[in-house]
Amino acid sequence: MVFLLISNKAETIVNFRLDLIQDIQSQGKLVHVCAPGLTVASQIGQQLSQKGVIVHSVPIERTGINPFSDVITFVALLKLIRRIRPNEVLSYTIKPVVWGNLASRLLNVKYSYSLITGVGYALASDKSEFKHKLVQYFARGLYRFALQFSHKVFFQNPDDLSLFKELNIIDEETSTAVVNGSGVNLNTFCPTPLPVDGITFVFVGRLLFDKGIREFSQACRALKSKYPLVSFKIAGGVDVNPESIPIEELQSWTDEGFVDYLGEVDDIKGVLAGSSVIVLPSYREGVPRSVLEAMAMGRAVITTDAPGCRETVKDGCNGYLVTPQSADSLANAMEKLIVNPRTIEHMGRASIKLAVDRFDVKKVNRAMLDAIDSVK
Repeated sequence: MVFLLISNKAETIVNFRLDLIQDIQSQGKLVHVCAPGLTVASQIGQQLSQKGVIVHSVPIERTGINPFSDVITFVALLKLIRRIRPNEVLSYTIKPVVWGNLASRLLNVKYSYSLITGVGYALASDKSEFKHKLVQYFARGLYRFALQFSHKVFFQNPDDLSLFKELNIIDEETSTAVVNGSGVNLNTFCPTPLPVDGITFVFVGRLLFDKGIREFSQACRALKSKYPLVSFKIAGGVDVNPESIPIEELQSWTDEGFVDYLGEVDDIKGVLAGSSVIVLPSYREGVPRSVLEAMAMGRAVITTDAPGCRETVKDGCNGYLVTPQSADSLANAMEKLIVNPRTIEHMGRASIKLAVDRFDVKKVNRAMLDAIDSVK
């Protein structure tokens, strides 16, 4: 049995899907994975090859609508699928889902699955510009056409499933399942002591407007003047996404001195261990992996009462839910923890329990694989 996983970014295969791959391998299946630049000689390719995974490089642009590059992607997937003849194909993120499903259909792959890890810029934004509306029109149409060929469509939160139905991208006949995000490996991300040298709030994520990075900066600016001994940090890379924060704006924040920018870090565990509270004021998520990792390490969470984000917090128990796109609401929640620091430890313990009960990657993968088995 041959299983193919299609991704638009090689790093996510190791960071988000490695546990799932190993669970698929435990079923006796040979796993192939493909992503842009994923060669045997690459660092990620070597990591995967050492674990018995066969890697392939397929050109996939993460953003934009370019018919020429999309045709190249589609043809490359057709060639790969024809060559390795997988019995099952799992795709995630929009372009792999669209072109992976269509290529699988044309080549009569027995089972094709789709994982919707978030709806993002292409579907959920309410911007009115003509270019953005055009992107939404094509994204919804391509999703609608491709997902009819998927034997199971996985969502990471119930709000995304509801949105796809509301937009008529899927109908009641589409076989769907909701899983608790990508899960978190509780052996890798273990409880660690809180820092003893003061309170540190950390934002971890891609530096996109819709991650709430500007609201975080505004809250930090307001609180730093009032509580100069509290630290505020940002960890993440500037993205190719059109909604990415300009590097000049980010630099201006650090120049003012109210926030420290750590850049795109490799040691995410070290960043989380140095945090007191993880903050993600995102407008919408699948289920944010950085938050799950922080929870497993025993950190309080402040995030928005928005799809995907609200799945990670029981308000007042392991953190606070704040109003999306409101720097004031975010600052108020952060200040509650500054003036009541003991609450941070209590909420951290509650985060660990929630991570164990709901987001253990073994439980999430088992639910996903059981749902796959149910369609056969």
